[in-house]
Amino acid sequence: MRGVLNAYGRAVLSQLHGRMLILSAVPFLLSLVVWGVVLYFTLQPLVDWIESHFFRLELYTYSTAWLETIGMTFLKTVIPVLVSLLLLLPLMILTALVFIGVAAMPAIVKHVGDRHFPHLEKKQGGSLVKGVAKAISLFLVFIVVWLCLLPLYAVPPLAVAASALLWGWLTSRVMSYDALSEHASAEEIEIIQREKKWPLLAIGVASGAAGTLPAIAWIGGAVALVALLPLLLAAALWLYVLVFIFTGLWFEYYCLEALSQLRARSAPTAPTENLEQI
Repeated sequence: MRGVLNAYGRAVLSQLHGRMLILSAVPFLLSLVVWGVVLYFTLQPLVDWIESHFFRLELYTYSTAWLETIGMTFLKTVIPVLVSLLLLLPLMILTALVFIGVAAMPAIVKHVGDRHFPHLEKKQGGSLVKGVAKAISLFLVFIVVWLCLLPLYAVPPLAVAASALLWGWLTSRVMSYDALSEHASAEEIEIIQREKKWPLLAIGVASGAAGTLPAIAWIGGAVALVALLPLLLAAALWLYVLVFIFTGLWFEYYCLEALSQLRARSAPTAPTENLEQI
């Protein structure tokens, strides 16, 4: 795991670089515009639809009884809002991933590759279109599992652990591909993702744990005061962007180092001269 820790330290230093801090503004503004429009037109209808089903299915009876057992009865009036936010979170994750992949990862690849791995040949084994398609296909699996895990939010520690593991799987698959797509060949990408699957998953899980912070801030703030939802949304989006950029840097350093070692291992050895020949 030394390579994971070394990549982490280098990512921390790069995250503080002025170029990386400025870079976070682009995906943040894109996400803010998209989600501002989406929530303006869809949040209230979604809340109303969920509330109507709570009344029709008498779910308020069960949720109120459960909240009473844990001493949080004051939350019963905002249950539909919380459910709506939990349903929207996967879409926020997808848009953040896509915007980071389109607007930030090329700059991250250039920043890390040119400064620290200039010797690596660029074999262009991936592409932006393939990366976006891969992210969307993996997200379809992600969202199904996410919906299945929603009942775990009744037990917050289990929900945080499950969310971190799910994030770990998603980010390790998507960001390792993005990190290698310019420098590695298609075959090298497959080899590294297979041979380094556990270190990549560890990076993803650690990033996934950090990725739960925006959700906690957003949903926890909505519980405190629903009127602050627009500000909480902006704060959550900003946190998502920062987490994803740091995660991108972490994966980039680790993956390019792994690629460098793979090529050094597979490079043919130079023939030795016959010193006995006169």
